[in-house]
Amino acid sequence: MKDLLSYLVENITGTKSFEVSEGDEDGKTLMTITADPNIIGLIIGKEGKTIKNLRRILSIRGSLEKKVVNISIIER
Repeated sequence: MKDLLSYLVENITGTKSFEVSEGDEDGKTLMTITADPNIIGLIIGKEGKTIKNLRRILSIRGSLEKKVVNISIIER
């Protein structure tokens, strides 16, 4: 799932100046994107539409693996 999120974010932003980490907590998969402040706006998107769609895509992938997925963004 980490590879999928990295692929999507890289193609949205057009750069590799971010890091994706994956962790488990209470049966949930926590995905964290650590990015430069100048590309966080691209990841979130207008009215949050881009991050909502990223969450939707990963929740579909998570449902296939019977996992709950949460994505958060942290400024580097």
